[in-house]
Parts: sequence; C-alpha cells; structure tokens
Amino acid sequence: MKFKVLSACVLFLIACGNADAQFRKYSNEFLNIGAGARGLAMGGAQVASVEDGTAGYWNPAGLTGIRQAPSIQAMHAEYFAGIGKYDYASIALPLHGDKRVVGLSVLRFAVDDIPNTLFLVEPDGSVNYNNIRTFSSADYAFILSYAQRVKDEENEKLSFGGNVKIIHRKVGSFAKAWGFGLDAGVQYRINKWKLGLAARDVSTTFNAWSFSFSEREKEVLYLTNNDIPVKSTELTAPRLILGGARTFDINEKFALTAEANLDVTFDGRRNTVVSSNAVNIDPRAGIEASYQNNIFLRAGISNFQRALADRDTLNQKKVWIYQPSVGAGFRIKNVMIDYAFTNLANQSNPLYTHIFSLRVDLTKKND
Repeated sequence: MKFKVLSACVLFLIACGNADAQFRKYSNEFLNIGAGARGLAMGGAQVASVEDGTAGYWNPAGLTGIRQAPSIQAMHAEYFAGIGKYDYASIALPLHGDKRVVGLSVLRFAVDDIPNTLFLVEPDGSVNYNNIRTFSSADYAFILSYAQRVKDEENEKLSFGGNVKIIHRKVGSFAKAWGFGLDAGVQYRINKWKLGLAARDVSTTFNAWSFSFSEREKEVLYLTNNDIPVKSTELTAPRLILGGARTFDINEKFALTAEANLDVTFDGRRNTVVSSNAVNIDPRAGIEASYQNNIFLRAGISNFQRALADRDTLNQKKVWIYQPSVGAGFRIKNVMIDYAFTNLANQSNPLYTHIFSLRVDLTKKND
C-alpha cells in the first residue's frame, strides 16, 4: 500500500486540482527560462537592447532590428544533469520596406523517461518491477510575433510589437492542457540610450487542463484515497519588465553595452528585492563588451533572494544571494554562435549549466 500511495503522489504532481480557474504564482514557469545564450549570459536583461530573433521572446518590439535578411536562431540546454531538456528555435522575416517584421518562436521543455510505479505492487501485495513503465512530461509554446517601426531617424527610433502565444502541455497519457495568451512590447532609442517595456500575459494567460485515466488507474487512485481529477483551469497573472540600456563606444573597435531591467509581478508576495502582496520587483543587470562587432564577452546577475547565511538552523541571519552568469560569442560573416554559463539555482545551492545558441542570417549583411 505504501508503494501505491507513493505512486499516486507522483501522478498527482501533474494535477492542478479540481478548483475553478485561479491564479497560480508559477504557472507556465518554463516560459520564464529565457531564449538565446546572449540573453541568458546577460542575466536576462534584454528588454531594451535585444534586436535579433530572440526578441520574439524578450520583447517583440526588438524584432525591428532585423532588416533585409530573414534570421533563424536555435538553442539547446540541458538541466539537472541532462534530466530536463530545453530547446528553442525561431525565425524572423522582414516584410517589404523593412518597417515590419513577423516571427515565429517555438519552445519545448521536457523531462523524459519518468518511471510510472502506479502498478508496482500486485493485488496480492508482491512487488513486480516489470510493471514499471515510463512517460514524458513536455511543455510547448508557439509564439507568433509582429513588430513595426513607427519612427526611424538616425538618432531616434521607436517601435512596438506584440505576441500571440499558444501553449500545449502534456504529461504522459494522464493529462494535457491547451493555453492562450498575449504579450506586448515597446522599444525607444535616442542617441546611445535604449529604453524598453514588455508586458507579458496581458490577456491573463490561461491553461485548460483535462485528465484521462484508465479504469485500472482510477481503481488504484480510489484505493489510495486520492481524488480523480477531471478538469481544471489555471491562470498566469500579467507581469511588466522595464529596462534601460546604454552603449559606450570606447574607440573605433571596442564598444560596451550595459542594461538593467526591473521585473514587476502582481501575483502575491515573492522572495524579491521589493516584496509585497500587491507588487514585487526583481532587478537584473547585464553587460556586453564587443570587439569590431564580431567578438563578444558578456556577464549578468539576476534572481536576488534573501536566504539563511548557512544551514545551521540556530543561525537565523539572512543574506542576499543571486544568480550569476557569463558568456561569449563570435560572428563569422552571417553566422553568430553564442555561449552562456549560468547558475540556474542560487549561491547556496548552485546548479550550473552550459548553453549554446546559433544564429544564421540567410543572406549576407551589407555591413
């Protein structure tokens, strides 16, 4: 019976309960991982300076930085020693006149080969390991983006953009969900300064879950005193990301870009620098040094949290911990390769991973 209780608990990690639609603080959390090694190396501080295909994720207004040539990007990362796999791909297409750009981004986060021990114990109480089967838990997002430049002068530029998001989540044969949401963004550049604003989930993104269990599975769930879910709906609250960036031209070959972002959420108290039941503010910052716009070094810092100074429960002193990141990139003609090394957890429990991304512009740039 203990095995059956454990199995039922594992299965119900996928369930969202039987409650009516409600806000969930970490709903669709896979959409907050990031896109592209450049952005991840800079701590996710991208909303003001992003101007490549990953703008469909960070700030759709930044897609107007793509001109003349269609651009394709891809990224792969593995978390928790390869248990979790995260993939991202996008394509951005400038339209006639280069004032408008459309893009499509696809994200997938999956954990494969999860043991299903629901039938590990036979009715007579014996343990049969041959009854163990595996399943996958996968989250998908399809983001259709549109961006338009409304002002394009030498020292002043203004653009806006928007996303339509379709979300699909699937956990083996037990549960699946479909969701829908909208994003919006603005970028403004004056001289060397760049300002950005992205509003994510402005439509209050929802996921509608449905569950499917065989009669045998229902029997086990019933015997272990677990409810059998039928359907549920979860909502993702809107969030705002504000950012400012500044480019410094050191000389004709070297340049430096620094950016700071404020991630503002409204879904209840979080462990952030500014924390309250109404509003939470999480800062992040990144810097990029470039040589002839072909070689890049990057660093970033994000995810500030208060934590105990050590694991000694008698010492209740708290300190600030954070998530650092570094990276590099280089360009060869119309091909860009980026790398990031980032800590996915925090300083008290570090979990570092290597991330690579590739960008290809389908035709050579004139510059």
